[in-house]
Amino acid sequence: MPPAAAPAKPDAASARFEHLLLEFLAYLELERGLSRNTLNAYRTDLLQYGAYLREQGIDPVEVTPAEMSEFVADLKSADGERNLAASTVHRKTAALRSFYKHLRREELLTDDPTVGLTTPRRSKKLPKVLNQAEVSRLLASPTGSAPQATRDRAILEVMYACGLRASELTGLEMTDVDTHNGMLRARGKGNKERIVPLGRHAIYAIEAYLRSGRPELVRGRSEKALFLNFRGKALTRQGLYKIVQSHARAVGLDDRMSPHTLRHSFATHLLAGGCDLRAVQEMLGHADVATTQMYTHLSGQRLKDVYFSAHPRANSER
Repeated sequence: MPPAAAPAKPDAASARFEHLLLEFLAYLELERGLSRNTLNAYRTDLLQYGAYLREQGIDPVEVTPAEMSEFVADLKSADGERNLAASTVHRKTAALRSFYKHLRREELLTDDPTVGLTTPRRSKKLPKVLNQAEVSRLLASPTGSAPQATRDRAILEVMYACGLRASELTGLEMTDVDTHNGMLRARGKGNKERIVPLGRHAIYAIEAYLRSGRPELVRGRSEKALFLNFRGKALTRQGLYKIVQSHARAVGLDDRMSPHTLRHSFATHLLAGGCDLRAVQEMLGHADVATTQMYTHLSGQRLKDVYFSAHPRANSER
């Protein structure tokens, strides 16, 4: 343990935390290549921790395991706004562990104050998945030849055909799509690229959008993004959410569904159809196959439901 420094004044401790946080975020961005969204999540969670340290007058490098446990216990308490879901507490605790692992790596402290932290058990909620009939209804929702309609058809078809995340869809550029060879290049977490096949319906929808939809939206301006809003600028994630939710509402589906619902459906339907788990992992851009295995439970349940509804002797009484 380095020689104990004199306790820092609250303002000095706060300034030290801000400096350490900026260095940690720079490390995550420059050395680990984390996405902007992930960096923002780390920043938000650690700023909350920094506010707690400031309130308690605790220096970030002098915090004890007991004080750290008190912070996490405060998160788990049912006191007003801090009554957080177990998954949120897990995320915030993981951010603390990463932060202090970085400080030890930089030899700013030797003891780990996050040792012994306990977090609530997370419930294993399986994501919402559309069945094939529901997907067909959703994909048929955009009608007509207006630029927004051709764009929305292409968006929905591509999301279901390729299982893209919202940020991957809105980050697509014109050069990322090859309709001739039926391939698409997606940039996932950490700016990692992967190639995903495009199905026939997605290819037709993209080509129709490029012929008559996008030219009307871009109005001759220079714009690299594939999917545009009505002002001819790159579509945002918020705009994408509104598009998916409006079409879900139009066909009687849950209007709270998100673009991720189509990603979940893509993976589940592939596995239910016999696609190899490793192939689905690669198409989804999962670093760990264990993440992809979640969908084997979903597809297994789907097959079970189909079995009991269709087999003549599955539910018959003896």
